[in-house]
Amino acid sequence: MLQHGSYTLLIDACYDREEFPTLEQAIEWTWASTTEEIEAITFVLHKFFTLENGVFVQKRIQEELNEYHSKSEINTRIAIERETKRKENSTKRVRVVNAPSPGVNEPPPNQEPLTTNHKPIVGSAKRRTQLPDEFFPDETGLKAATKKSVSVDDELPKFKDFHKAKGSVMLDWQAAWRTWCSNAVKFAPRYSAANPTSTIPMKPGIDPALAKCYADAKICKPMPVEMRRPKRELFGAAA
Repeated sequence: MLQHGSYTLLIDACYDREEFPTLEQAIEWTWASTTEEIEAITFVLHKFFTLENGVFVQKRIQEELNEYHSKSEINTRIAIERETKRKENSTKRVRVVNAPSPGVNEPPPNQEPLTTNHKPIVGSAKRRTQLPDEFFPDETGLKAATKKSVSVDDELPKFKDFHKAKGSVMLDWQAAWRTWCSNAVKFAPRYSAANPTSTIPMKPGIDPALAKCYADAKICKPMPVEMRRPKRELFGAAA
């Protein structure tokens, strides 16, 4: 049915954009073009959404988005505080090794070219390294995890175990972490039965809210005769 497809597209669009549409935006988001498609979108908006100041709001999605943003802010703050504390503890353990003795004059560094056709070496190229034991995502990495709804506590141990087991070497481990966050979203299931309140939009199966509507419809009283005729005119004899 067109209504079912319209409902699914609207729910996904609201989750993806984290906002709710006007009637015109709903038609644009779902690419509705025919008269039947536009009528189906209009029906779904008035059936499952609430009109507030010209915007159609879905209460359940709004509650989940609010909860998601609240948890996201708390997780980011905790992760930053934990990293700050780790750096402070690490700084206290730093020891100066092979420091020059006071009063000892060292000869100036050699500025002569190594050969007649080479320039002096002024620096060294960045080398690939293995993952440090104390690795932790920087602020950009934490923001990437938050944006992708990735749990640092869950994914960081997996990230470390995977690359240590492979013996991976990288030029930039922070960039590798950000790539890991993107892949964690790409390869993770879109919906988990153990977490039915997940804010990740659901693709397969029937949305729980829609399933509840179907169940409620079975125990509702029959539709009054004066309402059946407009519905039949709008959706055809099969309605």
